[in-house]
Amino acid sequence: MNLKEEFVELVSQYKDVIFKVCYIYAEKDELEDYYQEVLIQLWRSLPTFRGESKISTYIYRISLNTCISYVRKKSKNIANRVPLIDVNIYENNIEKRMQIDELYALINKLNKLEKSVILLWLEERDYEEIASIVGIAKSNVAVKINRIKEKLRKLSNQ
Repeated sequence: MNLKEEFVELVSQYKDVIFKVCYIYAEKDELEDYYQEVLIQLWRSLPTFRGESKISTYIYRISLNTCISYVRKKSKNIANRVPLIDVNIYENNIEKRMQIDELYALINKLNKLEKSVILLWLEERDYEEIASIVGIAKSNVAVKINRIKEKLRKLSNQ
């Protein structure tokens, strides 16, 4: 398989992952720009992938780093939403939908690192992969997750 075919297959397989990471950092009208920027960076960096981590870890890392860099370049405050759950599942259950909306609102109050960690944890990534993606020690992941949960609890009680 050549590089172009490999790239197309990866994008097809991981488009939802890339989209979710972009959705953390982009405003609705900028989502496509972020997504395209990640694809450009993934295309540029794919030949240098050495296979020292899982490809999903690599794609998360490229996506996160690209989005964070894009935010820094824009240097403006961004209102973010995290697509943790397919909200369409609950469109007929108003109470459940309200809980999900509240969760989104609380997560939007977290800093970028906290959003990244909680997103990966909610997607049931293991601590080693979370650590690798966000660039923290594996031993620090559990501590961060517990602190984030506590912060979300406190925010929900305000």
